[in-house]
Amino acid sequence: MNKFNTTLLFVLLSIGIVFSQQSPQTYNVVFSTTKGDVEIFVNRSYSPYGSDRFYALIQDGFYIDNAFFRVIQTPLFVAQFGISPDSSLNEKWNVTIPNDPVVISNTAGTITFAAEEQDNQSCCRTTQLFINYADNSFLDSAGFSPFGKVISGFNNTLNFYGGYGEEPIQSLIYSEGNSYLQENFPLLSYLNSVKIISEKW
Repeated sequence: MNKFNTTLLFVLLSIGIVFSQQSPQTYNVVFSTTKGDVEIFVNRSYSPYGSDRFYALIQDGFYIDNAFFRVIQTPLFVAQFGISPDSSLNEKWNVTIPNDPVVISNTAGTITFAAEEQDNQSCCRTTQLFINYADNSFLDSAGFSPFGKVISGFNNTLNFYGGYGEEPIQSLIYSEGNSYLQENFPLLSYLNSVKIISEKW
């Protein structure tokens, strides 16, 4: 095997390990945001594929400096995020995970992977997430599977800036990063960092 093939094999194996990594059975994380800290409890039994992907993304630093680019507060709905300002990370993690059954409902404070809808069912989960602001249990039947709950700091999430609604264009966030958001939507709130504070395997 030549040097090129050996290097390629190593890269592919490394990527496979990252994407197949299993999360702890339960873990707690703290979001450090521009509006204060938010603590989230994750239970793998709620949504195994979702929990595993979230854990891997945290370890890869994916959510550093993410904007809450879709915040719907009138009426209360969701705060959505999960596009990295680092285009290489977005490209790396643009790999869908299988659907999980809905174990807990999309009630206020739960956190769920955003997804496209095909034939009234969610599909194609990658990196984007939303925090439910209200009882959005109508999303359950479409297959949106929460993997965790906000257990502290929910009021801080309600302070995320929501004046832009759905104006930010996701394709431009992907192509231009935070510079697009900072120039056109300067009041957006941000997730500065995510820290895992406890784990139970």
